[in-house]
Amino acid sequence: MTDLTLLAADGTTTAAALNETPGYAKPTGPLRSRVAYAAAHVVPKTAADNTPGQPAEVDWDATLDFRRSVYSWGLGVADAMDTAQRNMGLDAAATRELIARSAEVAREEGGSVVVGVNTDHVDAERIAVDQVIDAYKEQLHFTEEQGAGPVLMASRHLARAAASADDYRRVYREVLASATTPVVLHWLGTAFDPSLEGYFGSGDWREASAVLLEIIEENVDKIAGVKMSLLDAASEVSVRERLPEGVRMFTGDDFNYVGLIGGADVPDAAQPSRDPASPRQHSDALLGAFAAITPVASAAIQALDAGDPALYLEILGPTEELSRQVFAAPTFYYKTGVAFLSWLNGHQSAFQMVGGLHSARSLPHLSRIVELANASLALEQPGLAAERWHGMLRLNGVDA
Repeated sequence: MTDLTLLAADGTTTAAALNETPGYAKPTGPLRSRVAYAAAHVVPKTAADNTPGQPAEVDWDATLDFRRSVYSWGLGVADAMDTAQRNMGLDAAATRELIARSAEVAREEGGSVVVGVNTDHVDAERIAVDQVIDAYKEQLHFTEEQGAGPVLMASRHLARAAASADDYRRVYREVLASATTPVVLHWLGTAFDPSLEGYFGSGDWREASAVLLEIIEENVDKIAGVKMSLLDAASEVSVRERLPEGVRMFTGDDFNYVGLIGGADVPDAAQPSRDPASPRQHSDALLGAFAAITPVASAAIQALDAGDPALYLEILGPTEELSRQVFAAPTFYYKTGVAFLSWLNGHQSAFQMVGGLHSARSLPHLSRIVELANASLALEQPGLAAERWHGMLRLNGVDA
């Protein structure tokens, strides 16, 4: 059996036994017990100028094949969001092309796709509230024309322009009024984007969530769900239990997703207290982590479908430590870990990212990802992963 060479922060190396692939089976039909989206990344052309500040040159074949792989495991794709490096290397032109191409692949594969709607095509750093509304509408209508489900992402422009919670109420009211298909709202925490401090009018999640719920209740016929990415399970459960009927909670909590998705069906999972009288006893999923562990996530949800919560916990539970490493502070660099695992698992030929973001994590950090991916059976082709990782170590002067 092959050993994995692991690199510690002090430069020492250790060996760990390489686990065999678990051989998870793809589902024979749609997943039933949970709605789950993997927030997918983009693969750049290997020979492109993938350095900071350069326009994104996307390897469309590899990028779209990755989405086809996600669909084959029964998950949906959440595209053109922060995992795809929105605001961190993916420029406006590449974003529009990604949305159009991804929506086409979803139609071909019979998969479900939702995509990010933002205001980031506007070059000016600061714009007025009316301009924020217009910018949101422009991207919303483009997304609807492509046939993709819209995810109304948190806007840096709105965070800068809003003088009070009333500005958030106004912007969302006017944008949602123009929507022709149900929208998912997105609350992205400052761990992912520090410039979103005070979103929905307050830095206190309790006050901000009251505004969010007012927006949802006022526009309930236009809202399919809300994705919360605060990395705070208690805040998510608090909002989840107060959602109007028909509005889903999509967890974006890459630290605590096992208990949040399992909910009342998995009483042994670590999770915050729930109101047993609430009609909503679990969250659905819209996670960057699921792009890194798609076969494992699928197998776990299949276990729930089969009425086996213990197997769900056995399969998915070990991945949470891996996800916490991928999303470790500074959390906004988690995309590096997602792309790194994509490379290890054979979904792209090189460990490259648009904007040079492949350099955002250290070798010891990546080594810990390798260790935890191996332990949680998230390496899809263990032999290939070991070969690529050891080659990377040798390239950097480490014996492997």
